Amino acid sequence: MAEQKEKLRIDKYLWAIRIFKTRSLASEACDKGKVRFQTNGVKASKPVNVGDEYEIKTEARKWVIKVTALLHNRVQYSEAVNHYIDLTPTEDLETAKVSAAAFHTGKRLSKIGRPTKKERRDLDEFTSEDD
Repeated sequence: MAEQKEKLRIDKYLWAIRIFKTRSLASEACDKGKVRFQTNGVKASKPVNVGDEYEIKTEARKWVIKVTALLHNRVQYSEAVNHYIDLTPTEDLETAKVSAAAFHTGKRLSKIGRPTKKERRDLDEFTSEDD
């Protein structure tokens, strides 16, 4: 029974260490080739071993992780980070921070989009025909 517990699928592992929000998202990423092991795409059913290195592309950023321990169930983030080492190059981290900050603010960029009330009044005054 203990030997059966040692086998762990890559999609379940990525979900358990909190790289993907759901296991189905992790499985879908594997199917689309966004999870790579030694430059080859992996299937969701590939068994994970300690010492393996994976390249993972998510919407937010690119990850390069090394498996340090197997994790069968989803746990808190503070405990999950103990089961892998993040080997992501620093330049990839910096680009992810910049793009994520501009994308998720919820505010529109200045001077783009609909005019403000004052700008609308100025436009109406300019285009009105007061001959």
